[in-house]
Amino acid sequence: MRYLIPLLALLLIGCDGENSNVAPSKDSPEETASGTKPPEAVSVNPNLKYGIKGDAVTITGCDKKASGELIIPANIEGKTVTSIGDKAFAFCTNLTSITIPDGVTNIKDGAFYGCKILTTIEVGAQNVNYAEVNGVLFNKEETLLHTYPAGKTGANYVIPDSVTSIGDNAFGACKSLTSITIPDGVTSVDEWAFWECASLTSITIPDSVTSIGVGAFSTCTSLTTIEVGAENVNYADVNGVLFNKEKTLLHTYPAGKTGANYVIPDRVTSIGDNAFFNCNRLTSIIIPDGVSSIGEYAFNKCTSLTNITIPDSVTSIGRIAFFKCSKLTSITIPDGVTSIGASAFTFCDSLTSITIPDSVTSIGQSAFWSCPSLKSITIPNRVTSIGGSAFYGCNSLTAITFFGDAPKIANDAFKESSPTIYRKADAKDWSGTFAGRPVKLITEKP
Repeated sequence: MRYLIPLLALLLIGCDGENSNVAPSKDSPEETASGTKPPEAVSVNPNLKYGIKGDAVTITGCDKKASGELIIPANIEGKTVTSIGDKAFAFCTNLTSITIPDGVTNIKDGAFYGCKILTTIEVGAQNVNYAEVNGVLFNKEETLLHTYPAGKTGANYVIPDSVTSIGDNAFGACKSLTSITIPDGVTSVDEWAFWECASLTSITIPDSVTSIGVGAFSTCTSLTTIEVGAENVNYADVNGVLFNKEKTLLHTYPAGKTGANYVIPDRVTSIGDNAFFNCNRLTSIIIPDGVSSIGEYAFNKCTSLTNITIPDSVTSIGRIAFFKCSKLTSITIPDGVTSIGASAFTFCDSLTSITIPDSVTSIGQSAFWSCPSLKSITIPNRVTSIGGSAFYGCNSLTAITFFGDAPKIANDAFKESSPTIYRKADAKDWSGTFAGRPVKLITEKP
C-alpha cells in the first residue's frame, strides 16, 4: 500500500491539523459501497456498508457507533461476503472483537486501522485464506502477519517463527506494546508496519530482512534505537538510526531518540520519505553537501525544528516535506530545485522568511497553507504555475513580488489572505487583479 498515513488525500493532511497523525493511504477498493441500508437476507447489527459485484459482497464500512463484538455475516442479500475493503472498519473505536466468516478470501490492508480497543480478530476454521493465532490475524500459512489488534493487552510480542512478511500497518497504533521480537526468516517489513506504536522503545531488524517499507516506524514516539543485524545485506544502523547498507539513504531517524541536534553523515545522498516524521525533539538538523533529494513527509511534524540548512546539492524536495514545522523561522531553497511540492510548508506557523531561487518553475497546491507569520515573498521569473490554496490563511502576508510574466494560478490561491501583488512594468499577461488581489507596479511598492 503506497500511502495508508493510513488515510489521506493530500488536502486532508495539508488542511486538517487534527488528522495529521493518520498514516498516508491507498485508493479505495474497486467495489464501492452500494448502500448503507440493513441487509435484507440477514440481520446485521450494527449496519454494515457494502458493495455487490456479481455474486460477491465486499464490506466497505461500518457504523462508527458500533460497539462490542461484531460478527460479519457469511451472506448478505443472498450473496457471499468475500472481501473486507480498505479501511472498512477504520476508526470503529468501540469494537472489541470481529469475527470473519469462512467465505472471506481478501482482506485489504488497513481494514482495522484505528480500532483502538479491538483485542481479537477471529476467523472461521474453514477459511482457506486466513487464520488467527491468539486473536492475531495471519494468512492461512501463517507466513504473513496481517493485523495485530491495536487493543490487545500485553507489553511484549514475539512474532511466530513461521512469519516471513510483516504486512502493511500490521501493528498500526498498537500503543501498549513496548517490545516486539522479529524472528530470523522475516524478509519484508511493509509500509507503516509499526506506525504509531507509541510505547515501542527499540527494535532489532534481523539479517534476513531485505525490504523495509516507507513509514515502517513513523510516529513511534518512544522509539530510541533501531538495530540491524551485522550480516544484513540491505540495511545498517549508525547509533540507532536506520540506513541502507551503503549509508547513502537515511531511512528512519527514531522519533524518540534523545538529543536536540543531528548531523546527517556525509555519505548520505538521499533523505527518505518520512525519515524524520514526528521527531519533535530535534531543534537543528545539518544536511551535508551531496544530498540531492529530500523525500515526501521527510520532516513532517518536526515541531521543535528551528534551524535547517538545505545545501545547493539538493534538487528535489517532496510534498509535505516540512508540514507543521511550527518553529521553523526561515528557509532558503537552493538553486537547482525546480518545484515546491504540495503542502511543503503547510502550518509552518513561525516562518517569516523564505527564499525561492530562480530555478523554481512551480509552486504546489497548499505549499504555504496557514503560514501566518509570512509577511512578504518574492516569486522568481521562471514560475509558471501556482497551485490551489498555495497561500491560504497567510493572514500577515501583505506583499508578493513577481519578477516574471503572470503565471497560471488557482482562483483560491490567496483565500483568507490579502496581499498586494507587485510586478515588473515590462512583464506580460498581467491585469488589474490577480486571483482576486490588486496588482501594482514594483515601483509603487512602499
